[in-house]
Amino acid sequence: MHETGLPFNDPSGDRLRQWMGVTRDTFYDEQKLAILPMGFCYPGTGKSGDLPPRPECAPAWRNLLLDRLPQIGLTLVIGQYAHAWHLADGRKSVTANVQHWQDYWPDVLPMPHPSPRNNLWLRRNPWFESDVVPELQRRVALLLAPEYG
Repeated sequence: MHETGLPFNDPSGDRLRQWMGVTRDTFYDEQKLAILPMGFCYPGTGKSGDLPPRPECAPAWRNLLLDRLPQIGLTLVIGQYAHAWHLADGRKSVTANVQHWQDYWPDVLPMPHPSPRNNLWLRRNPWFESDVVPELQRRVALLLAPEYG
């Protein structure tokens, strides 16, 4: 991100785009998608993945930016820190939140992070890619269809 200025410009992004069923061009088209991180600076890496976002970041700006996006058709809530912020019960495990994805659907989808570090989670939870990803792809295709907007 710091080198290219593009979020998800890595294997995580490749997987996320595949899950969404979109091309790289569509993914980075500001007229079609918005990508809002939980923090604007990379917090570094810890023992089991990225360190948490700085605690003052999201409260300072997140709602201000979200309020300026008038046509949010779907919010992908990616990873534990986003779950904690966006979901009323987001203090549950990522697995529990994702298992109950239909409680939030069709406006919000709690997801695991697409990082290769989560390959074990994906192997243990094959239902995510077999059941949830096709629904995500259908919803994204619908929202991106010219007649929708």
